[in-house]
Amino acid sequence: MSKSQEVEAFGWACRDPSGVLSPFKFSRRTTGDQDVRLKVLYCGICRSDLMMNKDYWGVALYPTVPGHEIVGVVTEVGKNVQKFNVGDKVGVGCLVGSCRKCESCANNLENYCPQQMLTDSPPYVDGIIIHGGFSDHMVADEHFVLRWPDDLPLDSGAPLLGAGITMYSSLRYFELDKPGMHIGVVGLGGHGHLAVKFVKALGGKVTVISTSPNKKEGAIKNLDIDSFLVSSDPDQMQIAMGTLDGIIDTVPAVHSLQPLIDLLKTDGKLVMSGGPLELLDLPVSLLISGRKIVAGTDIGGLKETQEMLDFAAKHNIVADVEVIPIDYVNTAMERLEKGDVCYRFVLDMAAH
Repeated sequence: MSKSQEVEAFGWACRDPSGVLSPFKFSRRTTGDQDVRLKVLYCGICRSDLMMNKDYWGVALYPTVPGHEIVGVVTEVGKNVQKFNVGDKVGVGCLVGSCRKCESCANNLENYCPQQMLTDSPPYVDGIIIHGGFSDHMVADEHFVLRWPDDLPLDSGAPLLGAGITMYSSLRYFELDKPGMHIGVVGLGGHGHLAVKFVKALGGKVTVISTSPNKKEGAIKNLDIDSFLVSSDPDQMQIAMGTLDGIIDTVPAVHSLQPLIDLLKTDGKLVMSGGPLELLDLPVSLLISGRKIVAGTDIGGLKETQEMLDFAAKHNIVADVEVIPIDYVNTAMERLEKGDVCYRFVLDMAAH
């Protein structure tokens, strides 16, 4: 694609593994026949943005513009676009492309496509590097653009496109979504607090499992949880053994799985979504003796993500957020790394 076919964009990029972001001019492709262009209004900050910036996974392509929880308004549509019009409020999540041919894509699981294209890292099919939502505008194929429900706030709704769909998909796929089920949530951060909200909206009972006793009061008061376990307290963990139908584990650091597996009932499910970089020990004998399952999960496909947004709007589910200007982003990243946010940062991109 020639330079004349590219559109100038402005954002904030990370240029090396220091993780520091700074202003950056770059190019996005012109609006193709199936494309939707949107002005970015808000973009959530996810821990995976921090990890990508610092190249913890070894796949960063610098300079990189992070951001995959993008909410905005449509400014232009391609001639073959059917689902959106100029002025529509829309979202773009973690994906902007897939092969659209494989079994996963055929089953609306684009997130498991071997050729998936993430919103903020690899080159697109035209060879132009895909940059994320820490920017003034975005362009994506309409298949990967989501209709934004009228009753869903734009700012506090943005984290639903990453953390929200990960939690929702976990509960739905592993059938931990039945009324009356008792679900544990490990880690009360950006993902964990949304897991609590979805479980409660689905009619379940929630126990938060945390290493931080100081989070108990706020969790009970603000999130209406049913109980709180301090995982480092052996007496509390002993009393709760065999009481949970399932557990959503959002912790990204290395931790022992045995105490969590002990909390499960027979046929219980421990679903991992935190993705620690190091290997975890798996006590297989505990799985065998209780017919228990340890599984992993990622985000959902586009169909399920739209379903999640509609469900969230119906049940008034949004993230607890701190809305910040883009020039605060480096301080926000430092605070995020320390866990100093309750529970999500969201960038106000329209204010820059």
